[in-house]
Amino acid sequence: MRLSILDQVPLTEHAPTPAEAVADGLRLAQDAEALGFHRIWYAEHHRSRSFASAAPEMMAALALERTSRIRVGTGGILLPLYPASKVVEVMGLLGQVHGDRVDTGVGRAALDDPVYGEKIAALVRELGGLHAPVEGEPPGRVWVLGAGGSTAPLAGGLGSGYVHGHFFAPRGGEAATAAYRSASAEHGHGARTMLAVRAVAAEDPERARALAEAMLLWRARKDLGHDGPIPSAETAARWEWSEQERTRANARAKTIIAGTPDRVAGELTALAEAHGADEVMVNTLAGDPGDRLASYQLLADRFSADVACSS
Repeated sequence: MRLSILDQVPLTEHAPTPAEAVADGLRLAQDAEALGFHRIWYAEHHRSRSFASAAPEMMAALALERTSRIRVGTGGILLPLYPASKVVEVMGLLGQVHGDRVDTGVGRAALDDPVYGEKIAALVRELGGLHAPVEGEPPGRVWVLGAGGSTAPLAGGLGSGYVHGHFFAPRGGEAATAAYRSASAEHGHGARTMLAVRAVAAEDPERARALAEAMLLWRARKDLGHDGPIPSAETAARWEWSEQERTRANARAKTIIAGTPDRVAGELTALAEAHGADEVMVNTLAGDPGDRLASYQLLADRFSADVACSS
């Protein structure tokens, strides 16, 4: 199973400004390449006090210049905000410079777009002609991000890859990915499924729980209208939780996988098998970039060990 990274370029206690968060995100691309991750993608958020990446295609361009092997892409461009032709031109230009390392991931979040399917079809058609196929990859490098509903069969019918956002919808993803594969087969397309999971690993299970608690504090406060940087585990430990915050955190707990590397790797593998995914894209939010990198290091080492044992 391939292991990749989804970076939302978080603002944190250690990187409270957009410039610092962007610098951390670009360093992460270099670290991810050194650790052997298959790809790194950058998300798109606007007017956010939690995330600094409003232009994932720009983050991808900067990361591509700083790396040489890892696949880099958008996860994803909010397609309802842009003409398909503009996305084709921007991502096509990156492909012309950096070849087949470029991925175009698109989504719509909660935005309405009556021609969303037509736009995806245009991306698959136009970007598919820019890159030569690579073994194990579908032609075109176009991926559609979704959390169930109509997105999965739409992606399958149009011939793109599909990424299911487990941390948005931790239940029901198996039905969505099955619908994607079914639509792909019905229309004669190859299928490629990826799973995006929020997870954190630490050698000490108590430390892993503390890091997960910090993520839950951030998510609970965001749900309640208090958008802000990702707190550190130490801040979360000192926090005087309100009843509303604790209720929201408990409701969100299933969206995070936390524990030792063995436990996290086991749960990621089980989720991938249940969803028919051959790749997991891990998203880790931590107040300290060192904790985030340590988690990715532990997971990379754990999955590398599995590959070595099976070869």
